[in-house]
Amino acid sequence: HGMCCFEMDIWEANKMATAFTTHPCTVDGPFKCTGTECGEGAKGERYLGVCDKDGCDFNGYRMGARSHYGAGPEFQVDTNAPVTVVTQFHTTDGTDSGDLAEIRRFYVQGGKVIGHANSTIPGVPGNSITDSYCSAQKQVFGDPDDHKAKGGLKRMGEALDRGLVLALSLWDDGATEMKWLDSQFPVGQPPSTPGVLRGPCDGSHNNPSYLRSAHPSATVKYMNVMYGEIGSTLPGAARRLGTVMV
Repeated sequence: HGMCCFEMDIWEANKMATAFTTHPCTVDGPFKCTGTECGEGAKGERYLGVCDKDGCDFNGYRMGARSHYGAGPEFQVDTNAPVTVVTQFHTTDGTDSGDLAEIRRFYVQGGKVIGHANSTIPGVPGNSITDSYCSAQKQVFGDPDDHKAKGGLKRMGEALDRGLVLALSLWDDGATEMKWLDSQFPVGQPPSTPGVLRGPCDGSHNNPSYLRSAHPSATVKYMNVMYGEIGSTLPGAARRLGTVMV
């Protein structure tokens, strides 16, 4: 048996790459799966399970914006300094009861509102997660559109309405060594292949054993976590970013 559940990755990041990702499922709530329902990749059943394991991600670096996020003043978002990460969930009709239609991301740093990176990948426009963005990305990158098959943003929104558990962590990855976030992935594919380059890391020191021995005192601080109606968690001076209400 296994446990399958919806997953909304609000902010997965290191200092050089970041992504936010939706993982919808065809079931409601936590689901005790058996056999094919679990979607075990080792059995060739990854896309036969009840949940979208790939998800629909927006990683600015992967989408061609190489100078948007990183460690240093040359980046629009400088991870050497504290930053506020803002995520908005917009519905089809602008009400709390409408279907989820778009997930927007922007940052606030040094009193400045910084919009999310725009995709520069031909055929995949935008700077937010929508069903059309997800399907376009899957097509251009040659990935199965399991996000659409599992119900897309509508199903993700229904899960958010029911309620999800907030988890804050500092973690590593023994299965893929975090290369899906910041390196070349799938491993072995040329970096020139669309969608393969996820971040600037060369992947040579990604394994958990090295990370835990070389960086035993690594830390992260999450502060001032807030949620509320759109615009309610920011100072009034930072309420508008171009045409995007924040």
